[in-house]
Amino acid sequence: MAAYTTIDNPELYFQADLYTGNGTNDTAQTFNGDENMQPDMVWIKSRSAAENHHIFDSVRGANVRLMPNATNVDFDDSSNLQSFDSDGFTLGTADGINKNTATFVCWGWKGGGSASSNSDGDITTSISASTTAGFSIVSYTSNGSSNQTVGHGLGAVPHMIISKNRDSSSSSYNYWTVYHHSNATANDKKLKLDTTDAVSSTNEWGDTDPTSTVYSLHTSGDGTTNVSSDKIISYVFTSKQGYSKFGSYTGNGNADGAFIYTGFRPAFTMIKRTDTTNNWMIGDNKITPYNPLDGMMRADVANAELSTNPVDYLSNGFKIRLTGNAFNNSGGTYIYMAFAEAPLVNSNGVPGNAR
Repeated sequence: MAAYTTIDNPELYFQADLYTGNGTNDTAQTFNGDENMQPDMVWIKSRSAAENHHIFDSVRGANVRLMPNATNVDFDDSSNLQSFDSDGFTLGTADGINKNTATFVCWGWKGGGSASSNSDGDITTSISASTTAGFSIVSYTSNGSSNQTVGHGLGAVPHMIISKNRDSSSSSYNYWTVYHHSNATANDKKLKLDTTDAVSSTNEWGDTDPTSTVYSLHTSGDGTTNVSSDKIISYVFTSKQGYSKFGSYTGNGNADGAFIYTGFRPAFTMIKRTDTTNNWMIGDNKITPYNPLDGMMRADVANAELSTNPVDYLSNGFKIRLTGNAFNNSGGTYIYMAFAEAPLVNSNGVPGNAR
């Protein structure tokens, strides 16, 4: 293991990019980083228009869309993403990903490539996992039985799990369920990616901490993750030194806000206040390549880009630069996920810089 980071070049596993739609089918979109990266998950959002967020992954297939801000089931359509390519992806004509003259942001994660069967746990999964990047895509058909487990393939304890029932249109089962290890008694807590809801109690994780091989589910009827015979997709993450971090902080209500140490210069952050209602706030190093960030997306709504100046990206973390409920209310509790542009110090001992 490297002294400072497990990944010297984060662009091999995560990249953000911007583009302008042209409404034309089979339009190749290439990441503009220095490294080629074939993504296994792509999240796309229009910056200029009120269009739904779109997530595609290599396990469900490029044409199959889910919307993080909505409760819709899988939508397989030829106008969606066409393919995952050696350094990006190919767009269809859907307005949500390629509306003519609209501007877009995309975030891509590299997993383990082609899906394979995983028999860890009680329920067999189809899985694409990268133990190096700490990211796996887990697909399974739930059985509704009590105290079930599914394998995640990370070889390390998950720090964040984002799950969606792909089948059910019932309001009891169709929301996006989020596990985050920083929540107090995290194994009986959930957040909802498609809402502003505060953290709440749940049985969805079986009141059992995840392990390095499996995470737990409860009985059918207790949420989205184990509804009998329904298909579930989960995006599972664990922190990797110098590349990714899943943590929490407490707001101080001061414009000189909290500093959050990550051990890297961030390329992407998503922040959510958990003790009361508020949006999931996404920032990245492409929408705003300078400090402070002045363009944010909200994962739980279809709204266009929000102009705000809440965060500085530093060589070793990020700094909150304003007050307010979304980022820095006094005594407020916040969770985050963050991915790196560059580690603070690479494995050869070379330090990184602030931007």
